[in-house]
Amino acid sequence: DAGLSWFALVQDYIPGFSLQELLDREKKFTEADVEKIAKEVLEILIYLHELEPPVLHRDIKPSNLIMGADQQIYLVDFGAVQSQGNASGATFTVVGTIGYAPLEQFWGRAVPASDLYALGTTLIHLLTGILPADLPQKNYQIQFTDQVDISPSLATWINKITEMDLERRFKNAREALVSLESEAKSQSQSRLQPRFVSAKKTVNFSSIISINKSSDMIEIYTHAPSFRELKDSGIIGGALCMFLGLLLTNPTYGILFFIIIFVGTYILFGEKNYIYIDRNNFQVERHLFDFVYGKFQGNTRDILQVLSSKFESGYQVTIQSQIDKYQLDRAMNPTDSTRLAQEINEWLNQKPD
Repeated sequence: DAGLSWFALVQDYIPGFSLQELLDREKKFTEADVEKIAKEVLEILIYLHELEPPVLHRDIKPSNLIMGADQQIYLVDFGAVQSQGNASGATFTVVGTIGYAPLEQFWGRAVPASDLYALGTTLIHLLTGILPADLPQKNYQIQFTDQVDISPSLATWINKITEMDLERRFKNAREALVSLESEAKSQSQSRLQPRFVSAKKTVNFSSIISINKSSDMIEIYTHAPSFRELKDSGIIGGALCMFLGLLLTNPTYGILFFIIIFVGTYILFGEKNYIYIDRNNFQVERHLFDFVYGKFQGNTRDILQVLSSKFESGYQVTIQSQIDKYQLDRAMNPTDSTRLAQEINEWLNQKPD
């Protein structure tokens, strides 16, 4: 109709696949993949958010990110965009996708940091393969680090842009990109050297604990006691006497007791813990021989204190943070436990060079 005026949104066709399509095909995104995607999306957001007035996308999610044939990331579907300059005081329609969009967006108060939140939840989906809404939350923070194997610095960065509290997120995409590039550079440099090489001081106060530290980091290995230490403690002799006694009186119980002792000794000699803390992040890994069977990480500034306390099977060291408690070891003697907690607390209270 020649008399009817209408508007249309014209977009270029981008050959490629959406990240959602790649997820549906069970593609596994590596840490390097996710960092590259994050940087390219942040570059797009810097352009949009620094327009006058700023333009907010408000619906960033895997299905709206296309990996082109040139392996570049393209942000599509601008049907939900909002000019921030016109948003205040206006009647609004709720837009965004549950699980990706932050709470303030559903109140009609979207800001540039709202797009950052959606980017963060998208990255979590890519890393875990699980919808963000299906992941557990603690204090309104998505818990995803136990599902992935990524560096503490990237995990901390993602946690920051997915903070429910708007004030705790990066203020804009440029700030987020600078932080990500800084963390990536620091992580790359740390990979060039084996652990312990850069440490300035070695602390030896126990046969089962090794500590290396500098003003910037502290690394701790706790490992099982040696066979000689177990023999000197009388544990092996006592177990052998019990085994022989049971074998003579009740062979079935004797064999069962032997199996339990064998499995327990296998685990005891194979278990090791690795603790790494720097001025930004901390990470704890539990190893059974060459297998990592437990890992947790967090932000160093969230650590409130490190405690030594008695446990059922011995003494343990616990990191108390604003978010959770992290138990480092449950089978120490009181001297080692107290000294280890003291070493970590002293390092945390020390001012960096």
